[in-house]
Amino acid sequence: PASAADFARFTLLTRPVITRAVNELGDRLARPAGPGPAALLDLPEASVPAGDTPAPPRLLPMWDSSLLAHAAPGRLIPPGYRPLVVRRNGDILPCVLVDGQVAGVWRTGADGAVELTAFHRLTPTDRRGLTEEAQRLASVLADRDPAVYRRYGHWWDKGLPVVERITVGP
Repeated sequence: PASAADFARFTLLTRPVITRAVNELGDRLARPAGPGPAALLDLPEASVPAGDTPAPPRLLPMWDSSLLAHAAPGRLIPPGYRPLVVRRNGDILPCVLVDGQVAGVWRTGADGAVELTAFHRLTPTDRRGLTEEAQRLASVLADRDPAVYRRYGHWWDKGLPVVERITVGP
């Protein structure tokens, strides 16, 4: 689900254009309840889990659209973590998501391992879920040259807070 403001931000269309499109679509859009005051829009056939369903831990890539598209900046990135993952040049680092919120960042090492850096203490369940997610990612990245990502290593060298670090891989 996304708000009209999210659609405008993601598509770079003006709010009047988005409002007109939403009005034309009418009942062909679902309007699920959301956590904040903004009205959300979705496809009627989209599956929406129950509100108490925990969000699985995820590793999002650099510049992931879900981090870029939200008009409300705190929806996925807690305000205290925003300067850590959104760099001054606009880069958005690969993020660790726990319970639908950014909890840290991840990168591939020179040996092909996936290294997770958490900004706060993780529960054993979260740690287990992130380790499984990192194992799946490591298997996908195994055949790729890790040097491709070396260019972004300087962000980690600039002093990210490390509360926990998990390394998964070869």
